[in-house]
Parts: sequence; structure tokens; C-alpha cells
Amino acid sequence: MNVEQARFNMIEQQIRPWDVLDPDVLQLLSLVRREEFVPAALRHLAFTDTELPLKAGRTLLQPKVEARLLQELHLQPSDRVLELGTGGGYLTALMAHQAGHVLSLEPDPELAEAAQARLRRLGLTRAQVQVAALLGGAPSQGPFDAIVLTGSVAEVPAALLAQLKPGGRLVAVVGHEPVMQAVMLRQAGSAEPARTELFDTVIARLPGAVEPSAFAF
Repeated sequence: MNVEQARFNMIEQQIRPWDVLDPDVLQLLSLVRREEFVPAALRHLAFTDTELPLKAGRTLLQPKVEARLLQELHLQPSDRVLELGTGGGYLTALMAHQAGHVLSLEPDPELAEAAQARLRRLGLTRAQVQVAALLGGAPSQGPFDAIVLTGSVAEVPAALLAQLKPGGRLVAVVGHEPVMQAVMLRQAGSAEPARTELFDTVIARLPGAVEPSAFAF
């Protein structure tokens, strides 16, 4: 396989048609080697338009979804970012190139250790992976300019919104199969967060996500 041609095709045939047009994001996708974040046995599939299995039901998101999430975050060099669900660490690495610091939480110790080793090997010292449950976030290390969830939730917990700085933004995929939507919630002080609908997609649930009761009383 011609790896660089496959990377080019991924960007031009999958990602750019999904309205990922930010030149800085597109350049990053060319530079950060996605295949290094994919299990060795699946590296021949690193550039395909599909989720890839990691372990125990966890997956690596489609390239176009990760690229779109990155674009929508509009990260700045001074931003402190909280990522919920490191997985393979590819999105973590992309964000570490743009933000001032990325704290990524991962509940699976094996995935966390492997991702941190990859980031260290690539010299991405602005990213830190911690083993932790996800939905509580990291209140003692906040507040954050941006928060991103790499798995879907039925609704965004208020505890996460409370960890945003004023004007900070949270990007998550919310809803239930077969209808989910990526949304941005922007912290507006004491008022309800401003909500922007971004794009439709379906991704696996965030580990630990709680489903609302189906019963009504």
C-alpha cells in the first residue's frame, strides 16, 4: 500500500467532502500519521471510512468525524482542553498540535498507557492522558476552554458544562440510534448554554454513559 497516497485519498475523498475545509486542520491531517494510532493488525485499514475496533467494545472514530470535531472546536494556542475518551489517541494528538494543553481521560488503563506512550514518542508534551472515569470530568484541573466527548451521550451532564470557562465550548454527539447529532454548547455564565447543531452522525456510547429511564410517572 502506498501510505501517502492513501492518506491523500482519505483527506480529499472522505474528509474534505464532509465540509472540513479549514487549511490548518487539513495540514495537520497530512502531518499526523493516523496509522500509528491504529492497532498493528488493522493498519491497512487506517485510512478507510469506518470505525476501527480497539478493545472491549471501544472503537477509533471515522477519520471524517474526528476531523470535523477538531474543526468545530476552533482551538487556539492558549486553550486548555479536556478530552473524554482517549481511545487510540489520534484526536488527542491532533488537538495537542493546536492547543496549549490537552488533558485526556481514559477509563481503560491499557488504552491510556498505550496512547500516552505514542504521544510521548511523537514529542507531544502538551498532551497528558490520565486513567479516570469520564462523565465526572476533571473539576480539580479545570476550568477548560474546550471539552470534547469522543463517544455519544443521551444528554450532556451539567457537571461537564460547569467545568467550562465563561465563553468556553463543549462538543458532543447526543441522542439515540439511529438519530444522533453533534452539537456545540457554549458557556454563557449564569444563563443556559447556547446550543449550535453541527452535523448528523452516529457513534458508540461514551464509556459509563447513563441512559435515561424509559418509564414515565
